[in-house]
Amino acid sequence: MGSSSGGKKKYINFRSRQRANMSFFIVVMFFAVFGIIIFTEIFLIDERGRGAGVLVRHGSLTYHHRQQDRDYEDALQSDDYISIRVGAVSNMDDTVGALLLGRPAAIPVADEEPGPQSSKMLTETQLPPYPFHITPTNGSWQNVNGARYKFFVFSAFFDNRKGQRSVRVIGATKTRGPERVWCRLWYRANDNNATSFTSRTVQAKIKVIRENWNLKYSACFVLCPLLANQTVPALVSIVTKVKSSPSNLLSVINNYNDSGKPPNKFGACIKPLHFDYNRALQILEFIELNRIMGVEHFTFYNHTIGPQVGCILQDYVDRGLVTLLPWQLNMLSQKEIRTEGLFAALNDCLYRSMNLYSHVLLIDLDEYIIPRNNETLPQLIEYLNNKLNSRTTGAYSFQNAFFYLQWGDDDSVYDSNDPVAAGLVTLKKTRRRSKLHPHKQRSKYICRPELVVEAGNHFVWEFIPGHGTMNVPQDAAILHHYRICEFGGDDCIKTASTVDTTAFKYRTKLVEKVKHKYNEFKIKCNLVELPPPPTRVFSKIMNMLKSGQQTMR
Repeated sequence: MGSSSGGKKKYINFRSRQRANMSFFIVVMFFAVFGIIIFTEIFLIDERGRGAGVLVRHGSLTYHHRQQDRDYEDALQSDDYISIRVGAVSNMDDTVGALLLGRPAAIPVADEEPGPQSSKMLTETQLPPYPFHITPTNGSWQNVNGARYKFFVFSAFFDNRKGQRSVRVIGATKTRGPERVWCRLWYRANDNNATSFTSRTVQAKIKVIRENWNLKYSACFVLCPLLANQTVPALVSIVTKVKSSPSNLLSVINNYNDSGKPPNKFGACIKPLHFDYNRALQILEFIELNRIMGVEHFTFYNHTIGPQVGCILQDYVDRGLVTLLPWQLNMLSQKEIRTEGLFAALNDCLYRSMNLYSHVLLIDLDEYIIPRNNETLPQLIEYLNNKLNSRTTGAYSFQNAFFYLQWGDDDSVYDSNDPVAAGLVTLKKTRRRSKLHPHKQRSKYICRPELVVEAGNHFVWEFIPGHGTMNVPQDAAILHHYRICEFGGDDCIKTASTVDTTAFKYRTKLVEKVKHKYNEFKIKCNLVELPPPPTRVFSKIMNMLKSGQQTMR
């Protein structure tokens, strides 16, 4: 019994020591893993964050205007962005600095996996040459080859504001985690020989433009930094790897003048025309009424337009009143990207207008900013500047008023025998919703382009530091918005309404100008004969039919 009891005690002691050793091993392994995690955080992630690289916005995309003073200054280098390291940090910093200063330099090979051993270097002369087979453009969608996801670029602009010198490229790419890309900046030879180019290569930083509905793709800015003493390049290509041959070539638009102040002229930016848009009378009314109100130039984007509107717009292009740019973006509208990538169009127009126009309207074809006490928009802005403190104003916001098309026509329509006058929406639709939308909801704006960094649809997302939006009082001007009920059906006309004939002050000039242009284009652009003005009997029958349809519902 004694020997059996002793053996049992030895076995128990052995098992206890075994468990203790296992527990100690588990504790050691836990601290080892924990130490590796801490080491990685401190020495790898932090170091990577200090490197040059692509900008990826983290956190909420909700923007607050109180942040805007630092957003512009931090656009090229900000704590609000994560930088992805390429190669050794010290090598990268020295190389980019040398390239920007124009000295011969080597750059990390972009297709190597980043890490401490990525030390293979190339000089500019070892990179693919200028792509003579590509015709440079100042506005057309071009592919960025080698990207894992869709990546396109449209236009490039020299931005020299607040010392943040860069080539700002308008593009479209993946909303979250956009890919790393490089800027190949092309310079003409000293003798201005068009067949001889040198290059400077810098890593780009990508800033996704807001209002993307969290769809897969978004409009974006591709920022190519320039030093203060660096010459503005003539062209730029965006590549995914420095050893890749460029698949795109954009002329760098430089609108800066010696005076530094844009001329006192008004322009208008209109989102892409789509669905084979072919409403001749509407496009004439839009252009001619805005011209009466002081707008001198219009920028349109041709996604798909019909033959009649295409013919009309081409005539305005030939006269220097319209810029019409192709807009074939290979992304599915509303499924992959917002409404034909309209935010790329709005910001392209913003930068395209910068330093050429003092003020720019960002509106749709069914919208008009109508002053109540002034005849023209320049007079309105001067009136607002004198009446209110506009020292820091970068944009003027106008409240939206719906003039629903389901409401009946104004009585003046039935007193006219002129089919043009009877067909102009700003004259025949005078009943509007009494309650206006608050600013930033359906509102539109006039901005001073040189003070804006990022344009939105209903308001400016970002100004240069120290500037903001003036909310224009409704007794000075409102946005007339002519459309059907926004949620379908006809229930919207049951809302409280009022008659607003402010636009009638333009009636005589507008009818005269539109009639002249319509007759001018009738044969040239194969326009159809306009229907005769409606009669009161016809209007009553249509209203009865509409009432009957609503009753049946």
